[in-house]
Amino acid sequence: MNKDNIYLSIPCKPDYISLVRLTTSSIAHNLNLSIDEIEDIKVCIGEACINVINQKNKDEISIEFEVDEDKLRIKVKDVLEAITNDSDSFKESELGLLIIKSLMDEVGFTDQGIDMVKYIE
Repeated sequence: MNKDNIYLSIPCKPDYISLVRLTTSSIAHNLNLSIDEIEDIKVCIGEACINVINQKNKDEISIEFEVDEDKLRIKVKDVLEAITNDSDSFKESELGLLIIKSLMDEVGFTDQGIDMVKYIE
């Protein structure tokens, strides 16, 4: 199987998070992941999108899905790991990152955003 890349760009509005979650669910389902794994991934992608929305200075959310034989990699542009304490949504964003780190197999941050991996067993 060759690696497939899927790109999704949505307006930076909460109204579109359900679209991202549905797309993510469909991709994960095609990989024969369990219902629990799919739900975990949907929670994580939702939290990543909320992180970008809470920044209040972004116009869009850009997501890349890399589908490989043994893993699903999801990159969300502009997700911040270091959230300033003066932010209105500091605790919410901090909790969101903690959830992502606990539910995904690998989580990394780059200057572009977040890189999340779920392995396919």
